[in-house]
Amino acid sequence: MVKVKAYELRKKSKTDLLKQLEELKTELGQLRVAQVTGGAPSKLAKIKTVRKSIARVLTVINQTQKAHLRKYYSTHKYKPLDLRPKLTRAKRRELTPKQLAKKTLKEKKKLSAYPTRKFAIKL
Repeated sequence: MVKVKAYELRKKSKTDLLKQLEELKTELGQLRVAQVTGGAPSKLAKIKTVRKSIARVLTVINQTQKAHLRKYYSTHKYKPLDLRPKLTRAKRRELTPKQLAKKTLKEKKKLSAYPTRKFAIKL
């Protein structure tokens, strides 16, 4: 089997991808048997390309699945952890702008009693 291209795989449906994955896995099994029995060097060199092709198919399946999940959860308030932005640990624990803007009752009274002073500056 020839090297599989990722852009070609993205056009296929999930059932086609799963079928291709099964074919690649059976081919890999046959190549491994040939390796043990002492097959031709051309078959042994093919093992690497088949393994990489399997990886490509699995990558495309996972990427499309994650894209569909992102689309599904885009309207939800809460998202699964793997769909949230990674950021840093400190940034994730930081207060939100809304939480930062909140003021205590005492602070509100103080601000209303003593508003920021405005000065007229002569130029």
